Amino acid sequence: MRLSLSITNFSWGDGADRLAGHLDRVVRAADDAGIDTVWVPDHLLQGAPGSGPEDEMLEAYTTLGFLAARTTRVRLGAAVTGVTFRPPALLIKAVTTLDVLSGGRAWLGIGAGYHLEEAKAMGLPLPETKIRFEHLEDTLQLALRMWSGDASPFEGKHNRLDNPVNSPNSLQRPHPSILIGGTGEKKTLRFVAQYGDACNVFDIPDGGTTIKHKLEVLAGHCEDVGRPYDAIDKTVSTRLGADESAASFVERCAVLRSYGLDHVMVIVTDAWSDEALRTLSEAQPGVAAL
Repeated sequence: MRLSLSITNFSWGDGADRLAGHLDRVVRAADDAGIDTVWVPDHLLQGAPGSGPEDEMLEAYTTLGFLAARTTRVRLGAAVTGVTFRPPALLIKAVTTLDVLSGGRAWLGIGAGYHLEEAKAMGLPLPETKIRFEHLEDTLQLALRMWSGDASPFEGKHNRLDNPVNSPNSLQRPHPSILIGGTGEKKTLRFVAQYGDACNVFDIPDGGTTIKHKLEVLAGHCEDVGRPYDAIDKTVSTRLGADESAASFVERCAVLRSYGLDHVMVIVTDAWSDEALRTLSEAQPGVAAL
């Protein structure tokens, strides 16, 4: 089972001039511990529980480039980019650039988006849900074409590109892994089956009922589109408790594994502390053995 770390809170409380040092400490700890991926949220305003929009928030792809320069092994991605917040070719080029400059360690984390208050506050486009899903499919189709080296004209439902050149292309072949966020059963999970490499579900405390159901839906979509279900990385987002031990966390991960999950993405309530990083590092070997 793989273990990832998500940085959702940038409020260490000691000034903007210390943020680079904190991020360096977190990502190097992840790199050294064998953590699979470090994720950052793709928002312009802070939205972590207990925080406010005035709290510290960094732009995702600039941050990922910074993290790439300080590591050699850990993978890097945004969890996840709202599809309408950037033109599709710009997003694909950003992920390709991250992949090239990191030595082939980038993810494309993408979803339909949802944060209306942020969109209004920051002047970001967030059309109605149906239109966002049409943009999502356009972008997924275009990403796969650009990463395949196909620069022929692209005509999607909302996007037209005359010559979508992607040079240099990604180092990962056939392309960087694509995580599609969300658990909608009709659209999102079908897009995972058709275009994605990973889904992401939530650690809902109902004995695995919701997770198992969502994975059953995904399996059905995989069968419908002729995609091997085992080709999809089944990820789950969960929170590391403030006083949780490494052994207790490994036990929780074993339960998640029994639900059919492959990959645990871990958040903490506040900014990542040295103690939380140690706990995750100590848990890594046990989780990897599951």
